[in-house]
Amino acid sequence: MSLDWSIFCRSTTGNVQLAGCLGQNGELSYLQWLLSAWGWTATVALLGFVIALIIGIVVGSLRSLQARPWLSGMAAAWVELFRDIPLLVQVFLWYHVAPFFLPALKTLPSWLLVSIALGLFTSARIAEQVRAGIYSLPRGQRDAARALGMRDVQVYRRVILPVALRIMMPALTSEAMSIVKNSSVAFVVAVAELTQFAMQAQEETARGIEIYFAVTLLYALTAFAVNRVLAFVESRVRVPGVGALARQGA
Repeated sequence: MSLDWSIFCRSTTGNVQLAGCLGQNGELSYLQWLLSAWGWTATVALLGFVIALIIGIVVGSLRSLQARPWLSGMAAAWVELFRDIPLLVQVFLWYHVAPFFLPALKTLPSWLLVSIALGLFTSARIAEQVRAGIYSLPRGQRDAARALGMRDVQVYRRVILPVALRIMMPALTSEAMSIVKNSSVAFVVAVAELTQFAMQAQEETARGIEIYFAVTLLYALTAFAVNRVLAFVESRVRVPGVGALARQGA
């Protein structure tokens, strides 16, 4: 069977060839559908990563507060809860179960619920990386900040986290790339992202090789772009001598 890449220039409704691969008068080509699905994948992944980063930094910081065991314990419970439940199950819980207890969630679109589930799941992983980054720093930094009269919030905001987050940039890059791939679970609640597009388009056209090749390429390009952007950020914020600093705190 020969490959037929012109499938992306066909109409999704009449299965007719479209000039320039762009639909007219309400027509939609498979290429336009593919690009729209790519946009939804990027949206779900980006929002999920923002949620995960914010919550992960807070929870990871709380886990390192040895002087406040009750806060550390609550943070540890958060990590274990969201790390031990499969992501797919969490998506179903947010989509089918949570709205029963919180009716306001019924008004939220499915892509937003998936982003929340993805963000909370990933926040547990980022929290552990934040905690590891904090523990890699020499304890003298924290003691010196407290000797200057800083409270815990000030110590973390002005001294600990600015350095710890730079140390953990490679780990954050891996999590950002993983969240792009994990966004594929959105298809189970009918979010029109890349995996959902691939399944439906393959059924309609019977051109699975072309469809899945294009989707795979877009996933790879997205993850690679995330890698390059965060690698650039890492190069700009890298702390000179950070390797020696981490070894000193080990």
